[in-house]
Amino acid sequence: MSVVILDFGSQYTRLIARRFRELGAYSVILPGNASLSRIQQENPVGIVLSGGPSSVYDEAAPRPAEGVLELEMPVLGICYGMQFLAQQAGGDVKRAGKREYGKADLTRYGGQLFEGVQGEFVAWMSHSDSVTRLPEGYEVVAETDDTPVTAIENASARRYGVQFHPEVVHTPKGTQLLLNFLKICAAPLDWTAEHIVDELVEDVRKQVGEGRVLLAISGGVDSSTLGLLLARAIGDRLTAVFIDHGLLRLGEREQVEAALRPLGVHLVTVDAREEFLGALAGVSDPEQKRKIIGREFIRAFEREARTYGPFDFLAQGTLYPDVIESAGGLASDKSGAANIKSHHNVGGLPDDLAFKLVEPFRTLFKDEVRQIARLLGLPDHIRMRHPFPGPGLAIRILGDITPEKLDILQRVDDIFISGLREFGLYDGCSQALAVLTPIRSVGVMGDERTYSYTTALRAVATDDFMTAEWARLPYDFLATMSNRIVNQVHEINRVVYDITGKPPATIEWE
Repeated sequence: MSVVILDFGSQYTRLIARRFRELGAYSVILPGNASLSRIQQENPVGIVLSGGPSSVYDEAAPRPAEGVLELEMPVLGICYGMQFLAQQAGGDVKRAGKREYGKADLTRYGGQLFEGVQGEFVAWMSHSDSVTRLPEGYEVVAETDDTPVTAIENASARRYGVQFHPEVVHTPKGTQLLLNFLKICAAPLDWTAEHIVDELVEDVRKQVGEGRVLLAISGGVDSSTLGLLLARAIGDRLTAVFIDHGLLRLGEREQVEAALRPLGVHLVTVDAREEFLGALAGVSDPEQKRKIIGREFIRAFEREARTYGPFDFLAQGTLYPDVIESAGGLASDKSGAANIKSHHNVGGLPDDLAFKLVEPFRTLFKDEVRQIARLLGLPDHIRMRHPFPGPGLAIRILGDITPEKLDILQRVDDIFISGLREFGLYDGCSQALAVLTPIRSVGVMGDERTYSYTTALRAVATDDFMTAEWARLPYDFLATMSNRIVNQVHEINRVVYDITGKPPATIEWE
């Protein structure tokens, strides 16, 4: 049994499923227009209508398939989903007099969804439309100063709607609402990490059969965990390949080899620095960088396949945030989700790809992968490592890439990350990075004028990587890092710290 989430294009849809899974309930995401029969295949006990960028009164507004809302089970509408529930039941939805974006305080709340909630309730809003007239049978159960209809309920029909996003961390008590909805659905709370591992192993065996798999190993938690999972599923029919594209952190290749080979992973290391840097020469556009790197990765693997193959499948540690940010996620091409940026794992793959793709983690978040890694025995120093992008330092060098810039950024990054560990701050950050900007500025060192690069340091705290807060690192630490970087990396004379959250920014600069 599951909770089915119909995706109408919200960037936060996957978070709803993640919250349900955290609470122990199995949940799946289907396109907003999924057929009634497809939904019923999931044996649903409840349905969630997600948010989205459309307005319900638009002629082309997305809507569930015929018969979905006639199912005798609880339905929860979030943002666009609430507006759709209200409209289809006979209510009115119009452009709001004042758009709400960000945190808002509920001036009152009640009803079944808010059962057990006490005290102040802060909600994360993101809407331009509002329900202006309630349909018959519904009542208002929450409001803010700017939005009189913030939550609605038809208890007898088990229909519920909230204008805000209970799934994001910016709604601190939102998890209680989702738990209350699960109780209303009588959803079984038996979804565990052990269950995930068993299902993934079974899925891999079904997909791969007797085929052989080639895996890209980066040394991060995703690919390392995937290697252990695939080894459990298919044994020696897996070959793991580490491509050194020259865009790694200082000493990372040696660290990867030392960490994985003792774990019994059949690891092949390939030096492809010349090919990658040659293909990237003179390229400044970040999307083009990603596509070039994706293409070169595939070409490199094809060369290794001819040496160690034949292989039938290429495995990738693609996570859901990669997928949803690359346009539309699990919804459909018609979901309307905005394209923020393409990712190495899901963008830039050539049309003549010689392998079938295996992506067991495609529907998982980073924290779920870490839970799997723990069960599979991955050491904590790898399991808790910060994410590092597939394109590596290529997307942390703004503008074109040269060996000189790579050398500069590798040294800056090493000072910053080593400093976080030294000061006991590393585990308190979800991701930390250094960026080499093309900005040069005047400085003075000793009695000499300098005209050197500016580097930006960034650290964020998040539990889902869909939203993030900038990390409040101590001033003394930042001062120490600035001093070390300027003194040890002579090409840098200015250090800045990024204090932008996500949204409006992304975690990576490119």
